[in-house]
Amino acid sequence: MTTNPPDLPSDLAGCHALIAELLSELDVRDRKVRQLQHQVEQLLRWRYGPKREKVDENQLFFEALRLVGTGMPPAPPADPEPAAAAPAVRRKGHGRRGLPADLPRKRIVYDLPEDQRHCPHCAKSLQRIGEEVSERLEYVPASLSVIEEVCPKYACPDGCTVVTAQKPMAPIEKGLPGPGLLAHVAVSKYGDHLPLARQEGMFRRLGVELVRSTMCDWMRRGAELLKPLYVLMKQRTLASKAVQTDDTPVPVFDPQCTRTRTGRTWSYVGDAAHPYTVYDYTPTRCGEGPAAFLEDFDGYLQADAYAGYDAIFADQTRHVFEVACWAHARRKFYEAQSSDLMRAIIMLAYVRLLYDVEREAKDQRWTGEPRRVLRQAKSRPILADIEAYLRREQPQVLPKSPIAEAIGYVLGNWTALMRYTEDGDLEIDNNGAERSLRGIAVGRKNWLFYGSDNGGHTAAILTSFIATCKRLRLDPFAYLRDIFEHISAHPANRLAELLPDQWKATHIPNTS
Repeated sequence: MTTNPPDLPSDLAGCHALIAELLSELDVRDRKVRQLQHQVEQLLRWRYGPKREKVDENQLFFEALRLVGTGMPPAPPADPEPAAAAPAVRRKGHGRRGLPADLPRKRIVYDLPEDQRHCPHCAKSLQRIGEEVSERLEYVPASLSVIEEVCPKYACPDGCTVVTAQKPMAPIEKGLPGPGLLAHVAVSKYGDHLPLARQEGMFRRLGVELVRSTMCDWMRRGAELLKPLYVLMKQRTLASKAVQTDDTPVPVFDPQCTRTRTGRTWSYVGDAAHPYTVYDYTPTRCGEGPAAFLEDFDGYLQADAYAGYDAIFADQTRHVFEVACWAHARRKFYEAQSSDLMRAIIMLAYVRLLYDVEREAKDQRWTGEPRRVLRQAKSRPILADIEAYLRREQPQVLPKSPIAEAIGYVLGNWTALMRYTEDGDLEIDNNGAERSLRGIAVGRKNWLFYGSDNGGHTAAILTSFIATCKRLRLDPFAYLRDIFEHISAHPANRLAELLPDQWKATHIPNTS
């Protein structure tokens, strides 16, 4: 609003109206400035600040924790009493860890020369009474070898018949790579996040020229070879009682665009009975992607409040129940501290109490029914207090402010946020799915983008097996090398034997 001095009202009522209008406009501008300040703070924290959402455990936090924990007003700090001497805690020793016993060892003896094996005082010969042994770790560079596959030919002396011996099926028919090389390139790119361009230079140092476009084709054909096993692993994952899911953006090269466009990688994490982590790629973030992937799933689906899942939860012909994530809810209040510190810190204290219950169950190693009983006894009263507090505070906060958005997020998803207390097999948050996407986030800083949508599908298949191996604490290289070697000739009706968990049970039976 702009005014000129000659246009100012001269009567009292007009002045009051003008003042009220100016105050209203000023209030709108202040809200806009606060929103922009909040956005700038979040962008700066995302770009330069720590990623860990840790709260300073200062006096304000502990007072808020005491408020929500006991319902009593905070007491004034008392003079500290002299504490009794605590028993000394025996700390674990520091220092170098022993080297694994299964590593090959080369013994080198540094003996005294013959002329030094005499006593300098009496000239008698010295006798060996023992030895001092020390170890150092040496690195032997990787090496490549060429395998000559020889198939002898046999012929009848009369020229009636010629027979040639048959060699086993190769992972890529008439292709150059053996199973070990194929597994190494796959694990290096999708497990260790080494782009094919860097691998090309590493192979060049070993004396072999392997063009990155050739290795890219190897990855595509390796993924095609694993596709039936990937489909089976997907089916096993969707048989889980509860599935966690999340997604992350990935740049995709498109020759028709002036810059990369944004695709999407989705993660689906099975439960303990189905210990698989399966990835899917979609060109966009529309809801058709997860809807198609979860078409045959019935059970608990834990995710963030992405609207693309709403159609799945609303489908009356299916039994898919939404489980929300308290880590997402907590993050909203963590980010709102700059706009409303007291309300945000009180909610952070409430959420800490919920996680204290989860920590108690973890310390007792409770799952299933014991954990459900503990949550009903301890978490449900805390959740009731949270709901009452938020509904009381919601009318008192400014609309569209960060704290109002945080409160609206929690109350809008309250049923889904409460659902984890109904079953002890459910988790309080979706952190398992978020952790499964760390590799994608690290990888895209190295390989920068997918070369195409087909490249995204290839990455989803190979990353699924590598991430599942890591989840099972299984060497992904050893697993993929064996799978690439045998899957072509493996009977289709026994394909489940090649799944990572069953392969581990067969090849590494004595692991716990």
